[in-house]
Amino acid sequence: MHDLTQGSIPRHIVRMAVPLAIGMVFQTLYYLIDLYFVGRLGEAAIAGVSAAGNVQFIVMALTQVLGVGTMVLIAHAAGRKDREDANLVFNQSLLLSAIAAVVVLAGGALLGGAYLRTLAADAAILQAGRDYLFWFLPALALQFALISTGSALRGTGIAKPTMVVQMLTVLLNAVLAPVLIAGWGTGRPMGVAGAALASTIAVAAGVVAMLVYFVRLEHFVGFDAARFRRPDLGTWKRLLRIGVPAGGEFALMFISLGVVFWVVRDFGAAAQAGFGIGSRMMQAIMLPAMAVAFAAAPIAGQNLAAGKPDRARATFFDAVRIGSAVMFAATLFAHWRPEWIIGSFAADPETVAVAAGYLRTISWNFVAAGIVFTCSGMFQAMGNTMPTIVSAGVRQVIFIVPLLLASRIPGFRLQWVWNVSVAASTLHAAFAVWLLHREAEKRRDLGLGRAGLAPAVASADAGAV
Repeated sequence: MHDLTQGSIPRHIVRMAVPLAIGMVFQTLYYLIDLYFVGRLGEAAIAGVSAAGNVQFIVMALTQVLGVGTMVLIAHAAGRKDREDANLVFNQSLLLSAIAAVVVLAGGALLGGAYLRTLAADAAILQAGRDYLFWFLPALALQFALISTGSALRGTGIAKPTMVVQMLTVLLNAVLAPVLIAGWGTGRPMGVAGAALASTIAVAAGVVAMLVYFVRLEHFVGFDAARFRRPDLGTWKRLLRIGVPAGGEFALMFISLGVVFWVVRDFGAAAQAGFGIGSRMMQAIMLPAMAVAFAAAPIAGQNLAAGKPDRARATFFDAVRIGSAVMFAATLFAHWRPEWIIGSFAADPETVAVAAGYLRTISWNFVAAGIVFTCSGMFQAMGNTMPTIVSAGVRQVIFIVPLLLASRIPGFRLQWVWNVSVAASTLHAAFAVWLLHREAEKRRDLGLGRAGLAPAVASADAGAV
């Protein structure tokens, strides 16, 4: 365990954010590698993989339920130096991971086809999406174990082992992707199904590596067969109370992406492929800001549980400064000839033009998005993630409703979709900051009022058992 209640807060943020960002970049490379090789198969393959890949957001919503709940409760336990509670939370998180994996496999097999039929612009895209999704489902199911173990380490202030495992799995995926997609060395090309299988094998290897790390090297929390086998409903309630609203935020992102895919399908396969590539590139560019927010959450959480609200408040402002600087640089990067970057993933000029136009416009969201991520991290640290889903819900309403209305206007253009998104994200950031200020004043958790968090956290945790 790394004690985050002492020492320089900016140093703690950077120390954790750097490996988190590297790990998330490598995680995103799973999909960029797939897109690179799948891009050689044509527009239908790109659009199909992008549509099927959006299912990841609903899985991310479910993994966030476990990941955020696990990280917050273990961070609070670490702040209180309560190893017994940390181990209980960790093992119950693993049990829930196993249950969720079974649910994802069954749900994906039963509902995946219907989902893809709703979004696909033509039969070729539908077939590519099916081929990809059903080989990718095991990877999605295994994500729960990866998120659970990685979140437990993040709660204790440790990020490097997760980064190393993610790097190794991406390298494995990069080796397997051309072999399975194009049949290099085997003479048996699998196409988009090979891209999905490469990711599944790599994720499985990552799960094994993380479990080995916990068995051999981790000391603050560890696997306990007795705690794992026996469900503890009190601990489940604590995890879900914090995690469900955080997971709901990703579920809303899934809905938002689905709506955009549905709206742009009338513009053809090139538009869907361009949006798919552009959205993946956007996610990759925004990872540094997410890493800063992910680092801020356990830092603030440990300090709040330790009764040091002033350090938690400082964590928020330091994270906003660091994240905003990083995202301003990312905005400049996205305006600097995005065609050069996108051209590596698509050869069709129309697809490249759509993706580049998307990135140039949507990059005006980057600083606002970084602020939203940091606010979400602070809500997690406080153990109350309801404001996160409230602000995300408001964002979806002010984005989806105007978008659907605009799509009915004669002369509707793709650029209108991107413009509406920028306006909605700016309002989202302002609303998230207001909610954080309101919550801090109400609970006086961040030292903005006259009392600290320790009594509030203790009573909240006790009442959730």
